Amino acid sequence: MADKTIAVTDELADYIRRFSLREPEILSRLRDETSRLPNASMQSTPEQGQFMALLIHLAGARRALEIGVFTGYSALWTALALPEDGRIVACDISEEYTSIARRYWKKARVDHKIDMRLAPALETLDSLLALGAQGTFDFVYIDADKENYWTYYERAIQLLRRRGLILVDNVLWSGRVADDSVQDKDTHAIREFNRKMAADERVWITMLPYADGLTIACKK
Repeated sequence: MADKTIAVTDELADYIRRFSLREPEILSRLRDETSRLPNASMQSTPEQGQFMALLIHLAGARRALEIGVFTGYSALWTALALPEDGRIVACDISEEYTSIARRYWKKARVDHKIDMRLAPALETLDSLLALGAQGTFDFVYIDADKENYWTYYERAIQLLRRRGLILVDNVLWSGRVADDSVQDKDTHAIREFNRKMAADERVWITMLPYADGLTIACKK
């Protein structure tokens, strides 16, 4: 048995997509349009989206929360995976990027499942808590500004039900988290988040070298 994960070359990544990825056409079209934007690197990979959808099915999730929407690719994977009566609260501050998201959600006929909150995510999360939504969400995905990761997580853990799932993106940050010479604010924030997650006894966790690094937490 190997003692570490195999390095994924471009050739191997192509192989994985050919023999694993089942990306619906509407998602492929959204990913293609997003790839031409200046901030295209913010988009989740298709393998990650499909993995999220699988976890949603396994968890039997009906209520989801996404913090950081961009053009709506991961939210669309989530909405497609949710049952017809499922709902996702999507948090973002960009009207420009989420207008693209709304267009594709409508084309995919899942816009009725998505409650888009165009406001700072902390405001939305605090309003949900104030309305008594503690313990009512099944699935949370965090992929937003890195300096607020832990604050988002603390709100999310309150909103999540027992044995609900939280997924956190970019936890390896292109490898910069392991490079002590890198000391910018975002890298430092992710390092601190990872350190706190490792010690958080409220959840079971695993960190995967998936795309830019993905931590999965299950609330005890």
